[in-house]
Amino acid sequence: MNEMIQNMTGLGGITDQLIATDLLISAKSGIKNYAVALTETSTPEVRQGLKNQLNTAIEVHEKVSNYMISKGYYHPENPSEQLTVDLKTTQQALNLPKI
Repeated sequence: MNEMIQNMTGLGGITDQLIATDLLISAKSGIKNYAVALTETSTPEVRQGLKNQLNTAIEVHEKVSNYMISKGYYHPENPSEQLTVDLKTTQQALNLPKI
Protein backbone atom coordinates (compact mmCIF):
# COMPACT_ATOMS: atom_id res chain seq x y z
CA MET A 1 0.00 0.00 0.00
CA ASN A 2 1.27 3.47 -0.85
CA GLU A 3 2.82 5.05 2.26
CA MET A 4 1.32 8.49 1.57
CA ILE A 5 -2.19 7.01 1.30
CA GLN A 6 -1.60 4.96 4.44
CA ASN A 7 -0.66 8.08 6.37
CA MET A 8 -3.55 10.13 4.97
CA THR A 9 -6.10 7.50 5.94
CA GLY A 10 -4.56 6.73 9.31
CA LEU A 11 -3.75 3.18 8.22
CA GLY A 12 0.02 3.61 8.33
CA GLY A 13 0.71 0.22 9.91
CA ILE A 14 -1.62 -1.83 7.74
CA THR A 15 0.27 -3.78 5.09
CA ASP A 16 -0.78 -5.84 2.12
CA GLN A 17 0.14 -8.89 4.18
CA LEU A 18 -2.24 -7.94 7.00
CA ILE A 19 -5.05 -7.25 4.54
CA ALA A 20 -4.48 -10.52 2.69
CA THR A 21 -4.29 -12.46 5.96
CA ASP A 22 -7.58 -10.97 7.12
CA LEU A 23 -9.18 -11.78 3.76
CA LEU A 24 -7.90 -15.37 3.90
CA ILE A 25 -9.27 -15.85 7.43
CA SER A 26 -12.62 -14.41 6.32
CA ALA A 27 -12.74 -16.72 3.30
CA LYS A 28 -12.02 -19.75 5.49
CA SER A 29 -14.73 -18.69 7.92
CA GLY A 30 -17.20 -18.21 5.08
CA ILE A 31 -16.45 -21.68 3.71
CA LYS A 32 -17.11 -23.24 7.09
CA ASN A 33 -20.32 -21.25 7.59
CA TYR A 34 -21.71 -22.10 4.15
CA ALA A 35 -20.92 -25.78 4.69
CA VAL A 36 -22.78 -25.78 8.01
CA ALA A 37 -25.70 -23.88 6.51
CA LEU A 38 -25.95 -26.45 3.72
CA THR A 39 -26.49 -29.18 6.29
CA GLU A 40 -29.30 -27.19 7.92
CA THR A 41 -31.44 -26.37 4.89
CA SER A 42 -34.29 -28.43 3.50
CA THR A 43 -35.27 -26.66 0.27
CA PRO A 44 -33.49 -27.33 -3.02
CA GLU A 45 -33.48 -23.65 -4.01
CA VAL A 46 -31.79 -22.52 -0.80
CA ARG A 47 -29.38 -25.46 -0.97
CA GLN A 48 -28.37 -24.52 -4.53
CA GLY A 49 -27.87 -20.89 -3.54
CA LEU A 50 -25.65 -21.92 -0.64
CA LYS A 51 -23.67 -24.26 -2.89
CA ASN A 52 -23.08 -21.38 -5.30
CA GLN A 53 -21.90 -19.16 -2.45
CA LEU A 54 -19.69 -21.95 -1.10
CA ASN A 55 -18.06 -22.42 -4.50
CA THR A 56 -17.44 -18.69 -4.77
CA ALA A 57 -15.87 -18.63 -1.29
CA ILE A 58 -13.62 -21.56 -2.25
CA GLU A 59 -12.51 -19.70 -5.39
CA VAL A 60 -11.74 -16.56 -3.36
CA HIS A 61 -9.76 -18.66 -0.89
CA GLU A 62 -7.74 -20.17 -3.73
CA LYS A 63 -6.96 -16.78 -5.26
CA VAL A 64 -5.98 -15.21 -1.95
CA SER A 65 -3.91 -18.27 -0.99
CA ASN A 66 -2.06 -18.21 -4.32
CA TYR A 67 -1.37 -14.48 -3.94
CA MET A 68 -0.09 -14.93 -0.40
CA ILE A 69 2.08 -17.92 -1.35
CA SER A 70 3.59 -15.96 -4.27
CA LYS A 71 4.46 -13.10 -1.89
CA GLY A 72 5.87 -15.38 0.80
CA TYR A 73 3.09 -14.54 3.26
CA TYR A 74 1.57 -18.01 3.43
CA HIS A 75 3.31 -21.38 3.82
CA PRO A 76 0.63 -24.07 4.12
CA GLU A 77 3.17 -26.80 3.41
CA ASN A 78 5.52 -25.72 6.22
CA PRO A 79 3.75 -25.21 9.58
CA SER A 80 6.84 -24.05 11.48
CA GLU A 81 7.65 -21.43 8.86
CA GLN A 82 3.99 -20.36 8.82
CA LEU A 83 4.03 -19.97 12.60
CA THR A 84 6.96 -17.55 12.31
CA VAL A 85 5.08 -15.51 9.68
CA ASP A 86 1.87 -15.59 11.76
CA LEU A 87 3.65 -14.34 14.87
CA LYS A 88 5.19 -11.46 12.92
CA THR A 89 1.83 -10.55 11.35
CA THR A 90 0.09 -10.74 14.72
CA GLN A 91 2.68 -8.41 16.25
CA GLN A 92 2.16 -5.94 13.38
CA ALA A 93 -1.60 -6.03 13.94
CA LEU A 94 -1.20 -5.49 17.68
CA ASN A 95 1.02 -2.47 17.03
CA LEU A 96 -1.58 -0.70 14.87
CA PRO A 97 -2.75 2.60 16.33
CA LYS A 98 -6.11 2.48 18.09
CA ILE A 99 -8.81 4.38 16.24
